[in-house]
Amino acid sequence: MLTWARLAVRNLFRNARRSFFTIAAIALGFLAVNVLGGFTAYIFTNLQDSYIYAEANGHMTIFKSGFLDKGKLDPTRYMMGEDEQAKVREVLERHPEVLVSTPQLQISGLLSNGQVSTIFIASGRVPSDVEAIGMQAAEGSKRVRLYDGRPLSDVIGHGIGVSHGLAKALSLELGATGVAMAPTVAGQINALDVELFQLIDAPVEALEDKLALVPLKFAQELYDTTGVDRITVLLDSTARTDAMRALLAAELKQAGLNLEIKTWNELSPFYTKVKKMFDVIFLISFLIVFTIVVMSVVNTFTMAVMERTREIGTLRALGVKRRGIVILFSLESVVLGGFGSLLGVALTLLVVYLVGWLQPSWIPPQIARRVPLQIHLVPAYWLFSTLLLLLLSMLSAIVPARRAARMPITNALGYA
Repeated sequence: MLTWARLAVRNLFRNARRSFFTIAAIALGFLAVNVLGGFTAYIFTNLQDSYIYAEANGHMTIFKSGFLDKGKLDPTRYMMGEDEQAKVREVLERHPEVLVSTPQLQISGLLSNGQVSTIFIASGRVPSDVEAIGMQAAEGSKRVRLYDGRPLSDVIGHGIGVSHGLAKALSLELGATGVAMAPTVAGQINALDVELFQLIDAPVEALEDKLALVPLKFAQELYDTTGVDRITVLLDSTARTDAMRALLAAELKQAGLNLEIKTWNELSPFYTKVKKMFDVIFLISFLIVFTIVVMSVVNTFTMAVMERTREIGTLRALGVKRRGIVILFSLESVVLGGFGSLLGVALTLLVVYLVGWLQPSWIPPQIARRVPLQIHLVPAYWLFSTLLLLLLSMLSAIVPARRAARMPITNALGYA
């Protein structure tokens, strides 16, 4: 077998130019597929980290059963009281996998600058918990700050953040004051003074002129309640999400609580849609690139077989079986695919290094600020691409090799 391998390597360089261009085609195909795969992996990771950490939505969210279906029409009916919150915290504290658990209350009302008013939708959160969730993000995500101004505070309850569009509509600047108004859970109108601490980036354009962030105490005071409508849970690993949901759901039910748990990807349909879209793009690109590679290898070995028909006839006359001819050309194609894959790996590493060195930035979906662009190394993609290229290269050589091996020896020796 070693002799056959040496012959395969030598035969490749009998027409070095053709072999070089075929190796280059394989390498560029490998590069294109794995750079695109690395970029899509970065997109998925970026969207996931953005939702879980940057937006502080955590890995799971606990609601009262029915809230997601009917809570928008009657939110006060589906709030968790202090007793229920205490029971949930008791269950969560049993598990060291839970890093942060924080209550939230979504509110809506009118925000006024003293002259005009407009609708706002706000998320009431514990600012220190939001910061704790953000600190668990990857280093790159930690450096991305999604607001201008100063952080919200647990102590200063009247400090809020509003989206740039909402601030523009009310002519509010950082440090400006206003009044927030909303009906309480009892149906009375309540009003609280506010100070603009920060201008935030809305994750979707539809919320640009109405989104706000407020401390949880402010939201509860405005609604005159101690209840919350959800509890966000951050785990030590995203991989534990499904297992922990099943475990916590069973324990919460055992504790007599009528609650439901939704995971981060269930509450982020945008992530699911983008992932499906990029999966289709990657598949189409993969098929196009590898079709071109296969055609290049087929052309190379078709030409090689035609040029070496007399050589094949000589080998057959010396006693080499048809299977041996096919094996020889298959080894040549595998060696060709191996060289192409190795060159592709080198080129891909070079591109990843250059991207890391140049540090380009871009504005991804759902984030209004520039973030570093990255190409992730995905070993599974590399291994799959290499094995597939070797297999396709071998199959591409088998058809012309079998056709030549079946030619009568006398015809092959006299082939011109």
